[in-house]
Amino acid sequence: MSQPTVAFLQAFSDALNNHDIDAVMSMMTEDCVFNAVAGPELQGKSFVGQAEVRQGLEAAWKNAPDACWVDGEHHLAGDTGFTQSTYKGTAHDGARTEARMIDAFTFRDGKIAVKNAFRKNRPPVTS
Repeated sequence: MSQPTVAFLQAFSDALNNHDIDAVMSMMTEDCVFNAVAGPELQGKSFVGQAEVRQGLEAAWKNAPDACWVDGEHHLAGDTGFTQSTYKGTAHDGARTEARMIDAFTFRDGKIAVKNAFRKNRPPVTS
């Protein structure tokens, strides 16, 4: 099967920034997993399968309607890869987050099987 490329990861980042859930989900396997940056589980809240991952990402965009990931740098190593970026988003209460982060990916059959998100824990940005 085809292996993802840096262009594939850039397209995935673009889809996230455009809040284009259909494009995002088209790049993920049917049994995909998204481990969010926070939650009760060891790896944060885990969303499993297309329906749950879709719901988890849409909820994140709803909680921070201006959510974006900038300064992306994409790296590949066989069936894994990662994107380093700066997350920026404003919650409904006005709290603004800006923090460096990494999405670690596991690929299968040319798509993302696992998206594991890690983000620095910073206090809200005031300026």
